[in-house]
Amino acid sequence: MVVEDLSVRLKVYEGRPAVRGGLGKDPVNSPMIRHWCEAMGDTNPAYTGPDAIAPPTMLQVWTMGGLSGHETRAPAYDELLALLDGAGYTSVVATDCEQEYLRVLRPGDEVSFDSVIESVSDRKTTRLGTGYFVTTRTDVRVGGELAGTHRFRILKYAPRAAAPPPDPAPRRPRPVVNRDNAGFWEGVARHRLLIQRCTGCGTLRFPWLPGCNACGSPEWDTVEASGAGTVHSYVVMHHPPFPAFDPPYAVGLIELAEGVRMISNVIGVPYDKVRIGMPVRLAFVRYDEELELPVFRAEEGARA
Repeated sequence: MVVEDLSVRLKVYEGRPAVRGGLGKDPVNSPMIRHWCEAMGDTNPAYTGPDAIAPPTMLQVWTMGGLSGHETRAPAYDELLALLDGAGYTSVVATDCEQEYLRVLRPGDEVSFDSVIESVSDRKTTRLGTGYFVTTRTDVRVGGELAGTHRFRILKYAPRAAAPPPDPAPRRPRPVVNRDNAGFWEGVARHRLLIQRCTGCGTLRFPWLPGCNACGSPEWDTVEASGAGTVHSYVVMHHPPFPAFDPPYAVGLIELAEGVRMISNVIGVPYDKVRIGMPVRLAFVRYDEELELPVFRAEEGARA
């Protein structure tokens, strides 16, 4: 339905009755006044005793139809809501009310009222969605005398499209595992930090390589690192940010007790407290169900 056409059709309902000749289901009564005051925490003595009056803000209470509604309800209001529903404005929320009090109500007063569709707004865009504000005005009378006026406003709207679910938390990059370094990652899986050792000349090397960079021998075995080390150098990463990393953080060049160096994160101490020469100890941190990495935690004495 074209928006302009709908707006014209909605405006036709302005001024049409919603309830004609409505009668309160019960007269103004002390039990309902007491319940209201207890619920609201209102202890004003004017609402009790033989000369009690009803709290003015109870004005709408005496016009409510309950579950059975009012027999004098006019069809215009339901037609208006059905028109909005058919155009996709299927949700509703009460937005505000305005009341004007002209006469006090007392227990025993018989209330009558008429309601009219006072206004239908132009199409509005709100945080809930786009829709129309519909205002009804109810004139409340006792014995033909106007006691008060109640304006009630709702928003009939089309809900905003649900926001797409947030992207899953980014995962850290996966290490590239190949035939030259597979043994290292197998060791990590067993919480062992393995260093290659050339069986030709005994030189230790890290990272893993297919051959010795000292003598060229392709033969090698491994030595398990003790886990002790010191920070040989470090940088603090501030920028650029990478998914799954939360800068700033310290990346250290760690010199192991065995004499080789490796790059890893320094944890257990604020990034701005990392220092060259700081003693660290090997630890293994699991980042997700697939990824566990060797890192280095600052020793207790170095954290002060």
